[in-house]
Amino acid sequence: MSQTLIAGANAPLPNENISVRILSQNAIDCAAYRLTTAGKVRGDGDMIFYGQTRSDDGSVSFRGHDSDGFFDINLPAQPANIDKIALAFSSNQTLAQIGDVDIQVLQGSQVLLTCRVSSAGRNEKAIILAECYRRQGSWKFRFIDQGFEGGLKPLSEHFGVEIADDAPAQAQSQNQNQNQNQAQPINTQRPINTQKAGGTVSANQSSTPPPIPASPAINLSKVTLTKSQSSINLKKRDDFGKISVNLNWNQRPNTNKSAPKKGLLGDLFKQHGSSSGIDLDVGAMIHLKNGEKTLIQALGNRFGSLSSPPYVCLRADDRTGQVSGGEWLDINGQQWSQIEEVFIFAFIYEGAPNWAQTDGVVTIHVPEQPPIETRLTEGSNSSPMCAIARLVNQQGSINVERINQYFKGHQEMDKAFNWGFSWKKGRK
Repeated sequence: MSQTLIAGANAPLPNENISVRILSQNAIDCAAYRLTTAGKVRGDGDMIFYGQTRSDDGSVSFRGHDSDGFFDINLPAQPANIDKIALAFSSNQTLAQIGDVDIQVLQGSQVLLTCRVSSAGRNEKAIILAECYRRQGSWKFRFIDQGFEGGLKPLSEHFGVEIADDAPAQAQSQNQNQNQNQAQPINTQRPINTQKAGGTVSANQSSTPPPIPASPAINLSKVTLTKSQSSINLKKRDDFGKISVNLNWNQRPNTNKSAPKKGLLGDLFKQHGSSSGIDLDVGAMIHLKNGEKTLIQALGNRFGSLSSPPYVCLRADDRTGQVSGGEWLDINGQQWSQIEEVFIFAFIYEGAPNWAQTDGVVTIHVPEQPPIETRLTEGSNSSPMCAIARLVNQQGSINVERINQYFKGHQEMDKAFNWGFSWKKGRK
């Protein structure tokens, strides 16, 4: 039996690997902060969030979805000067708009502890949910539920992280310029400076401290493409590195304990054979600079290649709908000069489509850039195919354009965007 905690209560933890699961009714940005006895992070490597999913030593990591995420924590591996691991989230919405947030502490598949953050009448946009902390050589878990109305900035400053005030305004200004078809590079830096414990200045030293060497900035910003802000341009580089495109969706469990645990997708889509969930697939149509056009998708086992044309590869095909990380496409950014366009789409291979309730999200990860996301929430129940976005080579830059249009199938989508492929029915 799991133990339920109220705010302020604590409970012992096993000195082993644990997972802390955070479930919400709407998307939130979760983060973990490893803290010293002074209650501050030591540096960038002590922050774990969607833009940096592992601590510097790998002993704390994040996986899952922005409404069903897991922090995996190796408690015995924590450095000796780490006293606490705080778990928090921030959002552009208030907690009252987000809804209740549930926390589970697990050892393997066993739920040890549960907590609930009630959203009723709460205006905070950031919450410290809980913390794992050392006490007399052992680890314990405390449910905190402390809110910050100012959102991410006061939350981060509480843990010794400073966020520049001008970054959001710069990003907003650039998005507005891009919507007016002015291809401007985005600001890839949102400076974060870790506050250091101060020393003393001797009598023969200047009271003006010497310049502090610049440390790598963690990018806490995230670009969301919408109808009103539908594109963004990443300035030209010789090497964009490995570009990764993730398709994910909500997999919250059935809250009706008397009913079979089918999961959200099991409720939305009919089951087929032995499959335990919907088969939601991501794919791409690629146009190379030499005029060649090709298709990447699991259907037909067209998985592509990173090292040779088309320089795009599908990592794997999740036929169950149960993989928490979703599906991934990788693009070889070293070969971006050989690519004219990558057109990203998703389709429901089996089951009745219900895009609005899947809370589907596609996130494009480009090294040294903020994650770029768009949500698949506008599709009608008769259109299983979604044209998501395209990455266009504009004189060496990457122009990311949101599409979010829905079609009855591949052929209809192809015709709408004039790709010119010949299509026939197939099975996996």
